[in-house]
Amino acid sequence: MSSAIDELRRTISRLRAPDGCPWDQEQTHATLVRCLIDEVSELIDTIDRLDLPHMREELGDVLIQVLFHAQLAEEAGQFDLDDVAREVNEKLIRRHPHVFGDQALATSEQVLHQWDKIKAEEKLKSGRVESGMFKPQPPRLPALMFAEVVWKQIEKKQLQGFTNVNPQRIAEIGATLTEEYLGRALFELAAAAKLRGLDPEGALRLATNQVMRDVESHHKTSTNP
Repeated sequence: MSSAIDELRRTISRLRAPDGCPWDQEQTHATLVRCLIDEVSELIDTIDRLDLPHMREELGDVLIQVLFHAQLAEEAGQFDLDDVAREVNEKLIRRHPHVFGDQALATSEQVLHQWDKIKAEEKLKSGRVESGMFKPQPPRLPALMFAEVVWKQIEKKQLQGFTNVNPQRIAEIGATLTEEYLGRALFELAAAAKLRGLDPEGALRLATNQVMRDVESHHKTSTNP
């Protein structure tokens, strides 16, 4: 008896067949990127609103994207959905030795620390050692999320002394900051940027990249006098 996933895989394969749908036949990994972004955004919206019926629908739309990419790879003889599922399942088991092994962890912080440690070891063994002080981030990551991730790495590695960003001032601002005030300030900055013909997304990305360069430059100077 076939599962619903198997039926969906057959449907997507049929759409891609020579006598299938012209639109589906034309798609590539690259052309589907925008579709994936749109579908994930719509799913996030249902999660934010706790709209369970529509969440199920949007999860299905995201699943279509996953299966579509796997179908394209299978047609090219690269990998298929089973390979994708097998690899991620092995990774989950490997990175949870406290569940599938004999280790014992009591807190989420310990779990995250172990995850990062195992991930770093895996990259070292595979030869995918990252250069630089910051972990590479996806180019399409929104600028606000990019800035948050970079600051998190600065805090985690205790690199505040290497950057011109003042951690004390950041802490002082954060002590009185509210979600309402933050949202209003960000909106007004975006509106002011529009009036001046500036791109707030690009400006924040440039500033974050500059902070990263400052950190790496100061670190090189301090370690190579």
